[in-house]
Amino acid sequence: MSFLKIFTKTRKIPETFFSTDNYLKAFIYPLIEETHADLSSSMTALARAPICEVIAVKISKDYKPPKDLFYEISLKRYRKTTANEAAIYSPEKGDVIAFTDVRPKYISDLDRPKRPYVLAIVQESKEENSDKLRILSSKPIDCFDKRVEMDQTRERESETQPEEKKETLFAVFLINMTTNMRIWNALHADQENSNLSLIRKVLQPDHAAENACTLCFYNSSSVWNPLIHTFKLNDSQQAAVSSCLAARKCKHQNSVKLIWGPPGTGKTKTVGALLFVLFRMKCRTVTCAPTNIAVIEVTTRLMRLVRESIECGSYGLGDIVLFGNGGRMKIDKHDDLLDVFLNFRINILAKCFAPLSGWKHSVEDMISLLEDPEEMYQKYLKEIVEEDDEEEDHEDDDDEDDDKEEDDEDDDEEEDDKDETDDDDEEEEEEGILRDGNLLINRETEGKIHPRYFKDVKSKKIWRNVIDQTLKKNKKSFKESKKKQLESVSSPENEQLKYDEEEEDEDELAQSKDNKRVVNRKHKGCLTFPEFLKKRFDSTGEKLKFCIISLYTHFPTSLVSIETAKNMIKALGLLESIATLLHTNNVYLKGPQLHPDRQECLQILRGLHQTLLVPTIFSDDEIKIFCLSKASLIFCTVSSSAILHTAGIKPFELLVIDEAAQLKECESAIPLQLPGLSHAVLIGDELQLSAMVKSKISTNAEYGRSLFERLVSLGQRKHLLNIQYRMHPSISLFPNQEFYDNKISDALNVKLSSYKRCFLQGDMYGSYSFINLTYGKEERGNSHSSRNMVEVAAVSEIVAKLFREYVANRQKVSIGIISPYNAQVFAIQEKLGKTYSTGTNSDFSVSVRSVDGFQGGEEDVIIISTVRNNLDGKVGFLSNRQRANVALTRARYWHGPTLTNSGTIWAKLVSNAKARGCFYNVEDDKNLAEAIATSLVEHGYFHLLQNMDSFLFRESRWKSLDRIKSTEINKEVLHLLGKLPNGWRWRNPNNEKNPIVTTRTSSELLQLYKINELLTLAWTTDILEENSKCTQVLKVWDILPWSQTPKLAKRLEALLENYTVSKMKRCKAKCQDGNLEVPMTWPGKKSDSGKGFLLEDDESGDFLSSSLSSLKIWDDSD
Repeated sequence: MSFLKIFTKTRKIPETFFSTDNYLKAFIYPLIEETHADLSSSMTALARAPICEVIAVKISKDYKPPKDLFYEISLKRYRKTTANEAAIYSPEKGDVIAFTDVRPKYISDLDRPKRPYVLAIVQESKEENSDKLRILSSKPIDCFDKRVEMDQTRERESETQPEEKKETLFAVFLINMTTNMRIWNALHADQENSNLSLIRKVLQPDHAAENACTLCFYNSSSVWNPLIHTFKLNDSQQAAVSSCLAARKCKHQNSVKLIWGPPGTGKTKTVGALLFVLFRMKCRTVTCAPTNIAVIEVTTRLMRLVRESIECGSYGLGDIVLFGNGGRMKIDKHDDLLDVFLNFRINILAKCFAPLSGWKHSVEDMISLLEDPEEMYQKYLKEIVEEDDEEEDHEDDDDEDDDKEEDDEDDDEEEDDKDETDDDDEEEEEEGILRDGNLLINRETEGKIHPRYFKDVKSKKIWRNVIDQTLKKNKKSFKESKKKQLESVSSPENEQLKYDEEEEDEDELAQSKDNKRVVNRKHKGCLTFPEFLKKRFDSTGEKLKFCIISLYTHFPTSLVSIETAKNMIKALGLLESIATLLHTNNVYLKGPQLHPDRQECLQILRGLHQTLLVPTIFSDDEIKIFCLSKASLIFCTVSSSAILHTAGIKPFELLVIDEAAQLKECESAIPLQLPGLSHAVLIGDELQLSAMVKSKISTNAEYGRSLFERLVSLGQRKHLLNIQYRMHPSISLFPNQEFYDNKISDALNVKLSSYKRCFLQGDMYGSYSFINLTYGKEERGNSHSSRNMVEVAAVSEIVAKLFREYVANRQKVSIGIISPYNAQVFAIQEKLGKTYSTGTNSDFSVSVRSVDGFQGGEEDVIIISTVRNNLDGKVGFLSNRQRANVALTRARYWHGPTLTNSGTIWAKLVSNAKARGCFYNVEDDKNLAEAIATSLVEHGYFHLLQNMDSFLFRESRWKSLDRIKSTEINKEVLHLLGKLPNGWRWRNPNNEKNPIVTTRTSSELLQLYKINELLTLAWTTDILEENSKCTQVLKVWDILPWSQTPKLAKRLEALLENYTVSKMKRCKAKCQDGNLEVPMTWPGKKSDSGKGFLLEDDESGDFLSSSLSSLKIWDDSD
């Protein structure tokens, strides 16, 4: 489909729709156009695009031209050499990649007539420990058909034969299409078999739906009111939660509820309370958010509430599932969420479901051991004898066939490898948890645990510690396994190393078996009955404990009743008690000392064996469906909710979308069609950030508009959270007036005098300040985004001041730095480096993010860098009111001159700050002024400081008459000029004279100050007649090499000899203020009476200026 055709068909998305078909089709062409814009944008940044090398391209078995052009490609794999090295690009499912034989920097590098690039999309991500993945190509990859897959045989041949030089093939990442493809599928849903009840609900405004259902006599919210009250919600928060709970129980009509949460009004607390009640109600709820960060935040809030309320340790966590891309979620940094993370749960439950090492096998083995240990010992002895006989027979056969085996060694190698692999697999399955090192309870560190601790429900500390320690070990093992997978390498050298290591292991195993045969023949390898008892009890007990704790934590409560859970805890204590007695007192398992514990443990384990039934499923996909079907609360991104459309997953009841106003409406269509849904709750604020849209065509079509915003525009009622708890009243005042029509009240906590924290001294650093920075210049960074390096310096200095104050007072402070431009964010991050901690647990932390990335965040101090500085008042997308709202509701410092002329919300902000006395100039802070001056010099803006109105001279005692044109060493000059106007003078203790080859006027007035070993600053004191006054001023003549100063002095003689004696006296006059020299002022010519100090007409300032214009200034070119 041509771009022109898409353009003509991309019309504005209406506010109301007459059918579901009309609704879904309205988003199709804007989606295509936005995808086109996204792809075009990626082409302009090819130099920074992730890239990897392709070593083989192979036609897939599903290859069917002309459309199904499926290939399998193999990637070159690398090992990170340093911790700081950038991650190697590894293509993921949904990635659009370009195949090319060059590393492209520009589009022209791809689109070459003889070797054009080929586009493809990744169909399946590579499996663990594999470097192959499946792709669908846009056209045949015939231009690279000379590339063939290399196997190990070919590699060995290449060692002895010279290998022909082969072309290098690269896969260049462009965009990921996963979300767009999921939206596409949602817009093309099978309307006959899909759940479109909520879609129909939002086609037209339905004000009648806001009224309570007349057919419902059950008010679920009233039943749960006592629980809701424990959260100490305000009236608006409680009303919002109660309304959603009441609607959820209704079976007569569908509903879509809106909760309006302006900044700081406790939206997260309200959502947490709602989800916690739904968790207790066991309501099948899907909770979504636009981004992984938002999903992590809402899940963390809910998990905190759940852990605080659960009386039985981790029991009940099996009803909560968080799923998604663990890498993008940075799940490794959230240990508190690993227990509900789906991939981790699948890993744990797979071990519990294993037939030869899981729960069923372990509990049956322990029951048999406790019932009749003698019988198990006899079985053990019998197995030893049978194994001994078999080994002797095998040994005889081996002796007879030695010669034959040597002849056929090469032929049998593959089969032997297969047999050993099968043996290893069986051995691994039998050893189960113990082989993986997941020995979950350390008896020595935990101490003795007796069952009496578990009979009293109130005494939970000991078994909670046992469970917590077990879960921590499981998480550590999970992280280490993932890390090893990422670090795995398949280079020839490493494959050979792995091969050698395997051969070593095989040799050791063979030697071990030989040793065992010798021992068995002599009947010396058998364990005594006490030894067997301890060893068997330990191995079986550890596997059983792992399964008990894992199922206790990860199994849904629908399959584990509270009574069963208590019995599981009792069983843990009894097993530990028996093991302790067996090892410390050397008692017999059936002896009187263990009889009560053994009998009670047997009774409990028999009961658990009957009541705790695990499913007979083993594959990861089956376990995934099991977990998702049994959970009450499921958390994921809106895009990832497409996975929940998988067949076999139990239907849902309620949908909750957090940050719904940030979501494109067409993306909401993914979860809105989940099977079983009849109610939805949307939480957000349409006055804050909306979804990002790149295409101007799609923007004009309202493609970025959210469902939340559209329903509000149609007049649907929304539950306003009307009390803000975050901002000092001085900060909330303007946003409340400008955006929320004064509907938001300040909570009592922010009105208290103790809430006003002054992190820095001075009015300039109060609760609300607008700092005006008129210097600097906005410029384009490498990413075509705007930045302002002078603002970067100002931000850096403010952070440094805060850090110095923190070191002095040890007052904990968190700082957020916000900028609407990514280039500015990167520049600030680079300037700050790793000087300050970015962790939330640090006493002094600094977080630098874009406005979009900071939505929902809050810190003690917020610094906004607006970047814009131009005479036209252009502010770019700062003019967006929603973006401005996000920034201002978190801000403490701002930037002003360009904003004043912008005619946007920012102009109102500047006027408001001035009216309230909160507007300050950057030079009001000496340290800030110095930092900015240094930055101006570093970035080539020194000429801005030479103006007489610049902050460098504006408040100084002395004035300069002209600009300095030489900027070769601007930093040194700046340092010197910064001191001279303020009265500093060089003191010459030896009364050394200037090396001027003259004794005339110039030697009396000309001052030479060394800047460095090469250059000298030449200046004099002059007289300026202005406003009927004669005032001493500084005149800078030149910056020149020391050797050229005599020549300058001679040239000045012609000018200075015109001065009268009276004027010369005034120029040489000095007035001291302590150690500083201050300018003197005299009255100007007033009358012919002789009063005052008269200057002749030819000595006026005009004559001086005209004479100076002929003076040549030395610079680098001279």
